[in-house]
Parts: sequence; C-alpha cells; structure tokens
Amino acid sequence: MRDAKKYLATEIEKHLDKSPSYFYMLDYNKLNVPETKELRDALTKDGAEFHVVKNSVLNVVLKKRGAPDMGEFLTGQVAIVVGGTNPAGVAKTLKEFGKAKEKLAIKVGIIDAKKMTAAEIAFLADLPSIEVLRATFLALINEGASRLVRVLDAKAKAGAPAA
Repeated sequence: MRDAKKYLATEIEKHLDKSPSYFYMLDYNKLNVPETKELRDALTKDGAEFHVVKNSVLNVVLKKRGAPDMGEFLTGQVAIVVGGTNPAGVAKTLKEFGKAKEKLAIKVGIIDAKKMTAAEIAFLADLPSIEVLRATFLALINEGASRLVRVLDAKAKAGAPAA
C-alpha cells in the first residue's frame, strides 16, 4: 500500500476507534456543502462525526478488523458516521435529516459486529430514546411498589377497630 493510502487507512481506523461498537455508512452524493455542515452539526449533539472516506481504503480497513463483508455497499460516494455512545440516537438523527432533506441515504451499518441493513437501522431509529425507556422502566417499578403499599394500607385500615 502506498504511503498516501496507509495514511488514509490510519485515519479511518482512528475514526472507527471513536465508536468501536458501531458505525454507519451513508450515500451522501446529493448533499451540498451547507447541508453537509448542517448534518455534521446535527450529529455533534449525539457526539457523532461524519467523515467522507475512500471506498477501497475503507474496505481494506474493514477486512483488517474482521468486519462483515461490505463490498456491495462500497460504491459511489461513501461517508461513515462514527462516535457517540447511543447508536439509536445517531440513527434517529440520520433518519430525520434524510427525511427532511431527501438527499441522504443510510446504506448499511455495523452494530456490535453485526451487519445491519438500512431497514434495521430505520427500525432502531424509531425506538424510543434511552431516557424514555429508563423513565418507563422506573415508572413500572414504582407502580408495582405503589400498588403493594396501597394493598397493605387498605388491609390495615380494614382490620383497624372503629373509634
């Protein structure tokens, strides 16, 4: 590999290291420069980054890392989205941006070493946020405890002598 490609490969590896458990590949060929900046700004709130990559170099890096074969998706202009700790939140941002601009398409992604299709990533994007799931879970726990207290209280009041 030539020095220039080695440098690019090193840069791609650094980007992929920012989110070792996931990344998304996008077709961004219809985006202009202001829209690309807007997408980058939107991804920043999730701690994610948008990077344009060279297909052949990305393919070499993915093979080196033992990732699933992505050859069929490495056509045209490809960008990767990496970073952040919430793959679902990043997927939601990408889906909303793509829907609003109609110029961005998610090709494929890898989450926890599993290849995810665009449809699976869209499904992930539709899930409630982690904060909503936590709140729902805590509400369910709290509801069970509240019911138990009401039952015990009602039993104690029913058994208490009248004054």
